Amino acid sequence: MAKLTKKQKEAHAKIEKDKLYSLEEASALVKEITNTKFDASIDLAVRLGVDPRKANQMVRGVVSLPHGTGKDVKVLALVTPDKEAEAQEAGADYVGLDEYLDKIKGGWTDVDVIITMPSVMGKLGPLGRVLGPRGLMPNPKTGTVTMDVAKAVTEVKAGKIDFKVDKTGIVHAAIGKASFPADKIAGNAKELLDTLNKMKPSAAKGVYMKSIFMSSTMSPSVQLDPKTV
Repeated sequence: MAKLTKKQKEAHAKIEKDKLYSLEEASALVKEITNTKFDASIDLAVRLGVDPRKANQMVRGVVSLPHGTGKDVKVLALVTPDKEAEAQEAGADYVGLDEYLDKIKGGWTDVDVIITMPSVMGKLGPLGRVLGPRGLMPNPKTGTVTMDVAKAVTEVKAGKIDFKVDKTGIVHAAIGKASFPADKIAGNAKELLDTLNKMKPSAAKGVYMKSIFMSSTMSPSVQLDPKTV
């Protein structure tokens, strides 16, 4: 195991062993123990009492973070010519269709979100091997396949994120930046946790939120008390 640096030791020392923190306490503490020279992301990891292998226990959805993500999200709008102006006015970074499909075929994926229309999805099918592993394939369930392209672009730019429970039953999501005030980190985290609570599958039995950890890029994680959220 690699040795901890002095700053890492100091960060670990500030976390009380076996203590479960409230949302507000954790948000302030994670800010305090973050020592990166860049604006680190704040992440939430929520272990759910579900079996993702069963379709009726899959947890997947979207949430609009009230204080945004703090990230400049690059959006590609793959749309027909009649929708191009609408997408550009809404703030999409790249707008077009065939030329971008060709770029993606060549391996280009320098975007964070792709938004498209139902009529275009047929052209995206063959690109699943490129887009799927990168989490870029548009999906109607996350609002990235829609006729209201402008609304979709605006929401993503404002802080709308999608999440999905992984095969181990954990939902990972970036909920802000270390430069955010603690109350805004807590506000974003609460919005995600409230959304997850509302999405509890009826087939899931027992404890739903088993554990919640908050951390920043390269910081130790702080465990939250699920009962307080």
